[in-house]
Amino acid sequence: MIPIIVLGVGVLVARAAGAVGVDALDGWQPALRVGLAVMLLVTSSAHWGSRRADLVAMVPPRFPRPGLLVTLTGLLELAAAAGLLLRATAPWAALGLVALFVALFPANVSAARRRLTLDGRPVTPLSARTVMQIAFISAAAAAAL
Repeated sequence: MIPIIVLGVGVLVARAAGAVGVDALDGWQPALRVGLAVMLLVTSSAHWGSRRADLVAMVPPRFPRPGLLVTLTGLLELAAAAGLLLRATAPWAALGLVALFVALFPANVSAARRRLTLDGRPVTPLSARTVMQIAFISAAAAAAL
């Protein structure tokens, strides 16, 4: 739930900055890109922090080397965050992010079905996670336009 809140607050703060004169943020799409970048910085931090073991456990058992996959997805999140902030690469970064969000969804489904925890709390229920994932994919798609 934290990522969706960070995304929303990031977009609103960036849009407010645009409204008061920060030309680079004067519009919803640039604000959306900033909100996504901030959210990705927050989510990627879990790939190396105290929640890393929980993320590794979320990788469906059929995938080899879950630790490597968690590291790789964390690096992809950081790359996407940086790419979203550069006008020339933002559309490509956003499209890559759509693909990443789609690719990561099976891990969330697996975690919910296996009743795993994240930081000692149950993972987001599948119905809520599906809605969140649709919101993330939609935001990334809108940022690509």
